[in-house]
Amino acid sequence: MTGMSWPQIVRLGFVQFAIGAMAMLATSLLNRVMVVELALAAAVPAGLVAWHYVVQLSRPLWGHGSDSGRRRTPWIIGGMGVLGMGTMLAVDATAVIGSNFAMGLTLAIVAFALIGAGVGAAGTSLLALLATHVAHERRAAAAAITWILMVAGIIVAAGTAGSLLEPFSIQRLAQVAGGVVLVAFLVALVAVAGVEDAQTTPKPSPTAAPPADFREALAEIRGDAEARRFTLFVFVSMLAYSMQDLILEPFAGLVFAMSPAASTKLSGLQHSGVLIGMILAGLGGSAFAGRRPGDLRPWITFGCVASALALGGLAMAAEVGPGWPIAANVALLGFANGVFAVSAIGAMMGLAGAGTRAREGMRMGIWGAAQAIAFGLGGVIGAVGVDIMRAITGATAPSFQLIFAAEAVLFLGAAIMAARPPAASRAVMGPAS
Repeated sequence: MTGMSWPQIVRLGFVQFAIGAMAMLATSLLNRVMVVELALAAAVPAGLVAWHYVVQLSRPLWGHGSDSGRRRTPWIIGGMGVLGMGTMLAVDATAVIGSNFAMGLTLAIVAFALIGAGVGAAGTSLLALLATHVAHERRAAAAAITWILMVAGIIVAAGTAGSLLEPFSIQRLAQVAGGVVLVAFLVALVAVAGVEDAQTTPKPSPTAAPPADFREALAEIRGDAEARRFTLFVFVSMLAYSMQDLILEPFAGLVFAMSPAASTKLSGLQHSGVLIGMILAGLGGSAFAGRRPGDLRPWITFGCVASALALGGLAMAAEVGPGWPIAANVALLGFANGVFAVSAIGAMMGLAGAGTRAREGMRMGIWGAAQAIAFGLGGVIGAVGVDIMRAITGATAPSFQLIFAAEAVLFLGAAIMAARPPAASRAVMGPAS
């Protein structure tokens, strides 16, 4: 197997672009419409977003399905189709909620279940396809490309939808969402067309044993100590990664007295840092990793430690207040998060094919499920933790300080896990030179 070329890797990255574009409509735009235009409690869209993460616990099933078949492309296309249908149903449900809350909420629950299933099926199969056919030394860059394009999809869809929604109406929302979903689905179709067919994959022998069923495959991976350790690492690190999602802008407003516009710019600065970190880690993990191409453990450890230091800075900022260089601190956090995230995804690709039989889809599904649980819990724990501490202590700054400090400790724990297991390094680093 010669491995995918750079143009093929970039093409597949546009599947993540399409996923990001569709997911933005459901998790961001409809969230705002429900809270602002429909005056619903913020808990309604927050609960729906959490529900779509819960549904993504099905990722191992989708991964096993793509492992059992001869091709992963149909799973990617099917997942994108389900994601598109779920997104449009979510728009319809939002319109119904305004006149019939019970019926609209029921439709929304179904819609966000479809969204979670679609993201799980398409995303897991895409990463499994990359893990199967991308050379070890290119995996960090491949992870960077897919994540950067996913962020780009969110940005492009948000900008396009925002400009076309004026003046706002539910009818215009449906039209704009339909256009975004259609274009995103077509982009995904073009992106995957012929890429997998161009790869040389050994044909199974006619006398080979039939593929293992789901329970057997799951038992094999559960018996793999390296896979278990990496699953725990993914959960802990992604929990730390996501805990500040819902509290950073409120922190800027409450502690630093920033206006909504200023806190939004601060969030944009963080995302810019994430992109720079992704690019650096993607290039560094592929080209400058030392004598062993693809060695991602130092990048993962650096990203986790730097994230812990940046969060420790935010904990100090809560005590110091407006005199703290908050912009530089947040930019550093974004940069460190970007380095960590891309390196971790690259490591997933490296470990995905480990085991007595290829289980790329199944392993990606398990780690994707761990990530989904962490993302769903992280935002809730961060926001609820601040609320509880403020209610108990009556103080705002120390409440944020405690959550940021807890995140820093989690990142340090993740750094220790990333640096420790020498056996896992063979798969993460790739073949020794």
